[in-house]
Amino acid sequence: MRSTLEFLVHHGYAVLLIWVFLEQAGLPLPSMPVLLAAGALGGMNRLNFGFSLLVSVAACLCADTMWYELGRRNGIKIVQWLCKVSLEPDSCVRRTEGIFEKQGAKSLILAKFFPGLGAVSTPLAGIFQMNFRRFLGYDFLGAFLWAGSYLALGYLFSGQIEIMAAKIQQLGISMLGVVSFLFALYVAYKFIGRQRFLRELRIARISPEELKQMLDTGEPVTIVDLRHSLDFEADPEIIPGAFHMDASELANKEESLPRDREVILYCT
Repeated sequence: MRSTLEFLVHHGYAVLLIWVFLEQAGLPLPSMPVLLAAGALGGMNRLNFGFSLLVSVAACLCADTMWYELGRRNGIKIVQWLCKVSLEPDSCVRRTEGIFEKQGAKSLILAKFFPGLGAVSTPLAGIFQMNFRRFLGYDFLGAFLWAGSYLALGYLFSGQIEIMAAKIQQLGISMLGVVSFLFALYVAYKFIGRQRFLRELRIARISPEELKQMLDTGEPVTIVDLRHSLDFEADPEIIPGAFHMDASELANKEESLPRDREVILYCT
């Protein structure tokens, strides 16, 4: 943390602006240590707390507006692409759309506190043509709460952070290194879990080409479209013969599915 504090002292608000913007733009650069450090410097009267908050919020709004426009122009494909590069691509789209459907614009207020959700909720606002002024209002509030919370923590505990930074430096490591190590452990945990999930799923998967071959040969199959209602509204095309059902209904309607043929499920 001491190295982070010294870096901010020498380079000031430009570092805060660029760092927060890059994280909100999608790069794996955690802003929490930088925001805490900026808050601590505010508590030591070496940075202006209010201007640090203004710079952080501005960086968020710039990055989020970019994602909003990408979502508005490219549709659901941009969310699907984001989820492909996320840590949990198999559930990312459905989980995010479920939250957005229930909370709507309000999801933008707390989205930045949940890893992955912030990056996907902003293009969703553009995809579903949320009024831009309304989007900016909710996004501003979310950015203000997110950046303000970490800056305030750094400000309130500036003395303790300085002591902790000195002790960590005595060990020859930086706070950013500690955070990076913990993040690497989290990524490894998610990766191992996903590989286990895919191994279990692989025996029950077929490719689109295999399904088409089954349809061409007249093999009796039941096809169920499990796409989220938001996906279905954005792209209502459906495989011939398939019927639409939300995944949340599957457990309750499982008995209605035929037992004398293969049942093919597909989603986003």
